[in-house]
Amino acid sequence: MPGYALLSGSFVTADYLVFALMLLVSAAVGVYYAWTDRDQRSSGNFLIGGRRMTALPVSLSLTASFMSAITVLSNPAEVYRYGASIGFYIIAFAMAVLVTSEVFMPVFYRLTITSTYEYLELRFNRATRLMGTLLFIVQTILYTGIVIYAPALALNQVTGMDLWGAVISTGVVCTFYCTMGGLKAVVWTDVFQLGVMLGGFLSVIIRSVVLQGGVFPIISDTQQGGRLNIWDFDINPLRRHTFWTITIGGTFIWVSIYGINQAQVQRYNSCKSLIHAKLSLYTNLLGLWSILLCSVFAGMCLYSVYKKCDPWTAGLVSAPDQLMPYLVMDILGDYPGLPGLFVAAAYSGSLSTVSSSINALAAVTVEDLIKPCTNMSEKHLSWTSKGLSLLYGALCIGMAALASLMGGILQAAVSIFGVTGGPLLGLFTLGILCPFANSKGAVSGLLSGLVVSLWVGITAQIYPPSPEMSRPLSLTTEGCNLTTVDSLNWTSTTLPPQPSSITTVHGPLLAESWYSLSYLYFSPIGTVISISVGLMVSLCTGGCRLGVESRLTLMKEDTTVYHLFRFFKDRVIRTGKLDLTKDRENNFGNTNPDFYDVELEFAKSNIPT
Repeated sequence: MPGYALLSGSFVTADYLVFALMLLVSAAVGVYYAWTDRDQRSSGNFLIGGRRMTALPVSLSLTASFMSAITVLSNPAEVYRYGASIGFYIIAFAMAVLVTSEVFMPVFYRLTITSTYEYLELRFNRATRLMGTLLFIVQTILYTGIVIYAPALALNQVTGMDLWGAVISTGVVCTFYCTMGGLKAVVWTDVFQLGVMLGGFLSVIIRSVVLQGGVFPIISDTQQGGRLNIWDFDINPLRRHTFWTITIGGTFIWVSIYGINQAQVQRYNSCKSLIHAKLSLYTNLLGLWSILLCSVFAGMCLYSVYKKCDPWTAGLVSAPDQLMPYLVMDILGDYPGLPGLFVAAAYSGSLSTVSSSINALAAVTVEDLIKPCTNMSEKHLSWTSKGLSLLYGALCIGMAALASLMGGILQAAVSIFGVTGGPLLGLFTLGILCPFANSKGAVSGLLSGLVVSLWVGITAQIYPPSPEMSRPLSLTTEGCNLTTVDSLNWTSTTLPPQPSSITTVHGPLLAESWYSLSYLYFSPIGTVISISVGLMVSLCTGGCRLGVESRLTLMKEDTTVYHLFRFFKDRVIRTGKLDLTKDRENNFGNTNPDFYDVELEFAKSNIPT
């Protein structure tokens, strides 16, 4: 019976072969596009695929870009420990896609820009563009370090894969195909890796369903264990996860990812038409929902299997992020190749995210830092882009070492995007929706939003939320059989600290309340502060007299609502207007051209008086 004894299995040859095959196919895609595009040596072709991409591959790539190993490993562990409330991200994803399609995409696509931050110079000034670019580079490198290191650590301790061997091999392969094939290679490897991620999830889910006797026993177990706690509408902003924190905070975070993040904007700007770009965005929504639902149900399977013997509390794993790999080795260990498929799924998530980040970093560096300062040819820019991909790949591998200091990877990753992405989202929103916003307001708003977000984010580490606010659910070891505790040397035989024993630094009540805000609200705070300060400073510094090109702001013709209104208005006018000429033709036939009833107009000077 799973979960009642320590595991003694590890990877076998078939598992390594499956994992190696995933790396090999990813590298082969890079070689293929390097060969097919060998005669098109331009930075535009390398960075945005020559603007010839179609909707389907771009939509799958959009889905894979930020569905990383964090999704594969941390989402199920989140459901296991806190419940299935993260399923409300379904609403946040839908809102983010809608806002991106209606507000940000039309402007960016119309401008045909490679770097998102090029918009900031067109709309404000050079300084604003540089600030946005540098903030994006810092954000992306930090996030990528987590994405590379966290799955390697979790999988190393459970499967026995060498930690730095896994980190370096995946990092090198990822850097290789980014450098060789550019955006086309990144997009098509994302498509392949998304399929591997779904395959890994399904292998675990199907085997768990068979073991537990069906889907309904799993749902019943999670219900009895309090994991289906989704109807939580508490408006308290200090609560870690509720309907409101996930839908409101999650919407802001994902709008900052899909609306303005270089990795995503670069993808839909590579489409051959705006229709393809919008179609890719909405098709991607189906992929987001599929991955999210798979990860939530995998967490339910995880709880159902270990409801009477929690591996984390029993010391069988040393961190919650290792629970899913532990389950895989437990229930799939007798099926050579399937554990390898799940590990390939986790690393596919890492590869898709890291490759997107490397390509985006190269793009903004070329467009924002190199092009304005040099007069290089397209051939030299193309080689520079490849060199930068190589450099950033090495840098991201190096940054992976710092990720071990950042605690739970799901919360750490979302916090990074909240603290830095919120102020950037406010800056772009200010430019696109507020024609009177000027450069002074933009810089002031960005700096203010960043300072407040950093303040709240950093001090949240000093004043962590109390157990009453995070509400971890109960776990038990009453059904465990720990007779083989000493058979492995990679597990900890001591009990890890329970979530309820979190030590909180107590300070003044007001400070503690403010700093213990849900981490999902970091992004809305940064966005609102940026917009508010930016508007006030702009109005006080003559923004009302500012003349802005209409192409740099959202126009009514950009919105779907406008076109729907025009469509229905034309239909009503066309169906409700009486056409007398048409009725006369139907009843009496056409008028003889020799007898047209046309009044001749002569100049008055020609008419005799």
